[in-house]
Amino acid sequence: MSPESTGTVSTLTAALTTGAVSVIELTAPLSSATPVLQLPPEMAATPPFRLDELSKYDERGTAWYHNEIHTGEHVGTHFDAPLHWVTGAEFEDVATAPVSRLIAPAAVIDKTAEATADPDFLLRREDVQEWQRANGDLPAGWLLLRTGWAARSHDQTLFLNADDTGSHTPGVDPACARWLAEETPILGFGVETVGTDAGQAFRFEPAFPVHTHLLGAGKYGITQLQNLHLLPPTGALLIVAPLRIVGGSGSPARILALVDTHGAH
Repeated sequence: MSPESTGTVSTLTAALTTGAVSVIELTAPLSSATPVLQLPPEMAATPPFRLDELSKYDERGTAWYHNEIHTGEHVGTHFDAPLHWVTGAEFEDVATAPVSRLIAPAAVIDKTAEATADPDFLLRREDVQEWQRANGDLPAGWLLLRTGWAARSHDQTLFLNADDTGSHTPGVDPACARWLAEETPILGFGVETVGTDAGQAFRFEPAFPVHTHLLGAGKYGITQLQNLHLLPPTGALLIVAPLRIVGGSGSPARILALVDTHGAH
């Protein structure tokens, strides 16, 4: 083997080629059926995804197929930049998020049983500290909350789980959100639900504490993740690739995880 083929990138390439490292898809398919956050009628609505055909090997373009896409920034599996929230207004947009922060290790905390028993389950600081006692410190990367909610993502009604009191989906309690933002090294927080906050977070103090505290600390959010059950509690490397939208508060994103094949679930 030549010296130039023994570097770290070459080692990773070889591991991907041999299957020693697996690539896990964490992105939900994006289509007109993708669930979309519902806001009160007096607020600006998030438009659903729409694909409009421009040509398909016909008189509009004989040799090519292409489309227009119409969507909100925060539809489907997507990335929240800090300036998405008023508390993070002075931080970066999607286009200026440093690429060095978009590829980082991930920790996965599994609260599927709790969220199945109670759709309004809230992650507490004590839950994360219990995870740390078993798995070590949180990384300077992503904390991903697994709740099993991805199994509902094929259906808007099931996914939003709303009644006349609002949506009922799991999330994070305000004290934990503030602690994660201010006292842990994580770069961002990821969930399987439609947004990083719980469905009832509009009732919290402060309202929407994950958005308020984490984006206010210059950290990031990723949502509507799939296949978290395939990731180990530690050891995965996350690749988060939003569109580089100038001035963008967020973007649909392709999110992948690299895992040691023997450590994947």
